[in-house]
Amino acid sequence: MDLPTKQALSLFEEFKNFAFKGNVIDLAVGVIIGGAFGKIVTSLVDNVIMPTVAVILPGNSGYERWAVTLGEKTIPYGKFLGDVVSFLILAAALFFFIVKFLGWLMQSKAAAAAAEPPAPTKEELLLTEIRDLLKSR
Repeated sequence: MDLPTKQALSLFEEFKNFAFKGNVIDLAVGVIIGGAFGKIVTSLVDNVIMPTVAVILPGNSGYERWAVTLGEKTIPYGKFLGDVVSFLILAAALFFFIVKFLGWLMQSKAAAAAAEPPAPTKEELLLTEIRDLLKSR
């Protein structure tokens, strides 16, 4: 084999090892699931929460039509407020799901693992036996 062919095969092998490692595939699955979860949260915010906020806030057409006119220019600050509220709700939903709910699940798994101490190793048993022998002298 000549050198360029050998380098191409080596590059292909490196790429294959990188692309098909478990971590890369796990990351890809996480990104896809995250995108789907993002759509669900966006739908919740846009279709349920924000219309409820529009009903609660005073104004004829809700907050999104709030604007101020300076000269001939109109500044629709209501849309900005809506985007800020959407961001805060999205951030709160992610916080409660990821930090609180998943944190709670991780703690319960850790507590279950901590409740069962591992069996002592042969070295630990031998050291315990030596300690007991030294105490008895």
